[in-house]
Amino acid sequence: QVQSVESGGGLVQAGDSLTLSCAASGQRFSSTSMGWFRQAPGQEHEFVAGISWNSVRTYYQDSVEGRFAISRDNAKNAVYLQMNSLKPEDTAVYYCAPANLGTRQYAPLLGSWGQGTQVTVSS
Repeated sequence: QVQSVESGGGLVQAGDSLTLSCAASGQRFSSTSMGWFRQAPGQEHEFVAGISWNSVRTYYQDSVEGRFAISRDNAKNAVYLQMNSLKPEDTAVYYCAPANLGTRQYAPLLGSWGQGTQVTVSS
């Protein structure tokens, strides 16, 4: 299974940028589609962005399209989320985990997310 450790979150002002990092372990990481998910207070986990194993395909939630960019480096077992033009509604705990890119959902049989990293955007 793929296991993830997220980092890079913080408290920023609207319009600022952050880069989130996901350090993944697991022998099948390089063949696994990965995604970023987030959970805002009182809300369910939601899909933010996903990337195929070879970075050929990427997918984004409509609300972050054009502002966020997901990438990966299989040699480093890492996934990144570049977050630009942050908005208060982006405030959430962000998680990295295996993803089904067709359904835009977490793929629990392939791994698990970590503790997440908090992103707080003030207005």
